[in-house]
Amino acid sequence: MRLRTPLALLGAALLVLVGPPLLAPGSGSGTGTQIPGLRFMVPNTPGGGYDITARTAARNAEDAGLTHDVEVFNLPGAGGTVGLTRLVGEHGNGRLAMSMGLGVVGAVHTNKTPATLADTTPIARLTEEQDIVVVAKDSPYRTVQDLLAAWKKDPAGLPVGGGSSPGGPDHLAPMLMAQAAGIAPRSVNYVPFDGGGELLASILGNKVAFGVSGVGEYLDQIEAGELRLLAVTGPKRVPGLDAPTLREAGLDTDFTNWRGIVAPPGLTRAERDKLIGLVEELHASKEWRASLKKNGWSDAFLSGDAFGDFLDEQDERVDSVLKELGL
Repeated sequence: MRLRTPLALLGAALLVLVGPPLLAPGSGSGTGTQIPGLRFMVPNTPGGGYDITARTAARNAEDAGLTHDVEVFNLPGAGGTVGLTRLVGEHGNGRLAMSMGLGVVGAVHTNKTPATLADTTPIARLTEEQDIVVVAKDSPYRTVQDLLAAWKKDPAGLPVGGGSSPGGPDHLAPMLMAQAAGIAPRSVNYVPFDGGGELLASILGNKVAFGVSGVGEYLDQIEAGELRLLAVTGPKRVPGLDAPTLREAGLDTDFTNWRGIVAPPGLTRAERDKLIGLVEELHASKEWRASLKKNGWSDAFLSGDAFGDFLDEQDERVDSVLKELGL
């Protein structure tokens, strides 16, 4: 993730598959060494960004001939740290991986969990994605300027929902928006949900005044007219979406989120390389490239030790930003 504010912070999460044989790197259409029973865990509820990424990756991997009988499973709770704790407890298990991203980084800080991402084996960062600001179709806010005007008058009275726990992308984005708008972050009424699926029902039911989530999560609802898109949080407009950036709306900030994969600690070099190689095969496939375009995801591939260094940097920046925001 990338935050272009004085608070610079890199933006939450990815996939989980359970299944019988998943082919090793370079196996193509079914030849080569297999990884029997490889399992990927989604640490939040169905319908969220991690879940959508997981199901997309699973379908793409099968269509590209890299996997067979892939099954996505979910283990939600505490902003992804329930899944993280499970993953860290699977020491030496080379047949398990977990989707993650900024949301898990932030949840580790806000929940003060003993298991951290430093305990995992970094596999790869896959995507970068903007967040979006949305309201229900019958909302009185027609533009982001309408929303900001009302929010400034009564920050606590306009609850904002996000599909991540405090410290995650859907929390940090509105906090940075508030700060740029002259609203004290501590006065913001943020309502966390465990993934975009739960958040969607509250936006449509007008339980929150507006919601912040990943661009790929609500494209169908925006196209169907169920949600009104007010703004995107990245530095540039999203092709195909009629919405200004936050900077165009007068806010001196922008924000993007990222998603990646980690595995349990204690893997052998061969086990680690097989997982990295498999994701490299997926990343190189035409199926995955098509999904990046369809979902508005930016390719942000980074693997192995380089991804590990990125995770260390993210951890430090999230801690710094939370302190600067007084959260």
